[in-house]
Amino acid sequence: MKHQLIIRNAQVITLDRTIGDFSRADLLIEDDRIAAVGPDLEAPGAEEIDADGMIAIPGLIDTHRHVWQGQIRGITTDATLLEYMQTMHGTIGEDHGPSIGAIYRPQDVYIGNLVGTLEALSAGITTILDWSHIMNTPENADAAIRALKESGTRAVFGYGFSQTHGHLLDDARRVRSQYFTSGSGLITMALAIRGPEMSSMDDVRQEITLARELGIPITLHAIGGGPVQPVLLLHQEGLLGPDLNFAHANGLTDEELDLIAGTGGSISITPEVEMQMGIGLPVTGRAIAHGLRPSLGADVVTAVSGDLFAQMRMALQTERALQNDRLLKQGQMPQKLSLTTRDALEWATINGAKALGLENRVGTLTPGKQADLVLIRTSDLNLSPVNNPVGQVVQHAHPGNVDSVFVAGKAVKRNGKLVQVDWNRVRQQAVASRDYLFSQLEVAAVS
Repeated sequence: MKHQLIIRNAQVITLDRTIGDFSRADLLIEDDRIAAVGPDLEAPGAEEIDADGMIAIPGLIDTHRHVWQGQIRGITTDATLLEYMQTMHGTIGEDHGPSIGAIYRPQDVYIGNLVGTLEALSAGITTILDWSHIMNTPENADAAIRALKESGTRAVFGYGFSQTHGHLLDDARRVRSQYFTSGSGLITMALAIRGPEMSSMDDVRQEITLARELGIPITLHAIGGGPVQPVLLLHQEGLLGPDLNFAHANGLTDEELDLIAGTGGSISITPEVEMQMGIGLPVTGRAIAHGLRPSLGADVVTAVSGDLFAQMRMALQTERALQNDRLLKQGQMPQKLSLTTRDALEWATINGAKALGLENRVGTLTPGKQADLVLIRTSDLNLSPVNNPVGQVVQHAHPGNVDSVFVAGKAVKRNGKLVQVDWNRVRQQAVASRDYLFSQLEVAAVS
């Protein structure tokens, strides 16, 4: 017998263009999948949730985040990219000073990932690309995966490279064979590589070759705008393909954006971090103009907010401002906005699913897909009354409005609280880890 759950009386934003939206409808879930969407569904014997006064949306998808930094949030809120790199990895110039990343133990990786993933789930993020470049030891990889599994999230674990190379290739093979033999579970694997701007082409070639040997996707930082044209180099080496996801892309040339689009690659935009740290203006509009479908990530909670409501607003309003400014400089007033709030919601859902190769599983509330969804409470002061559901989700909502979150049909948040999470215990572990890390670098912590 299949377990049936029916969510009744919600305003439903499916983001499936063939189904459309509903001002009031039910969602029938059987085991881990959406069985039906529509008004007045019959489901005798099913468990029922009354979602009257709530908006149902697909689970949000974060395609670029270094989750391991969860317990050291806020420490680079006033940092440039160079300062951030020095703090986290000690990688400015030839003087490699002490860095937090270098002293992470397995228990620090575990609690950082657990805190970071629980934060994401509570904010309605049901899928996360964990760009985990904290592989100081094989045990660090094991700890990161353990936390992802315990949290109940859907995730792509990006086994990451920071500075070292050598032994990590063999350990990536071990992780693939030990944890990810099927490729169909809630947690799947990618290879998170440094790319041509941060490593030699010999290393890049080895890493991409390994990922393709293992049959897993590849995610890499690619900023552009400097002496190295990373995408062009990859093209010249014959290494581009639909399995490549490029984070940031702010300074890439038009030719490089065309090359990504033409080979089926994808882009992850992290607007809040990019504008703070001097990486460049988000490439949102340029990417769309070159046939790409942007996805969004929070990147690092050491610097910025960890929710995708903020990233949607930041990306949308920045691109609107850039387009409006071009008209204003020509002496014209904008007559119509070319990007809508629905576009932004798609960046954070179906586009994210496509970027991670998961579009057949998640990203829309389509019957047959897995039941990753979010219920947003509209009785709250900042959302009531509802006059424009999509617009208000993007422009008005925040994590505090997230009432319920389901991953593969299983509730991970209900009535505004995470399910079966002992937050006091988790917080104590996070504080203890933070205190250890700061003590090693003689940094004072404020509780």
